[in-house]
Amino acid sequence: MLLSRLQRDCEYFLGHGNRSINHLWAITIDEHIKKMKDLYELLPEKPEWCTLEQILDYQLKMTK
Repeated sequence: MLLSRLQRDCEYFLGHGNRSINHLWAITIDEHIKKMKDLYELLPEKPEWCTLEQILDYQLKMTK
């Protein structure tokens, strides 16, 4: 469930959140993405709604 929350935070950050870090669960973009990667790796069954490629795409878009 936390991975879903972090994903929604990324979507909001890139959209209506106007790239404000205050809307992220973590203190920095790097920490936020790291937490997403860590959670993803811990899952025995990888979700279809959030892939590692999507997480890496969020990282690229959010750090530009």
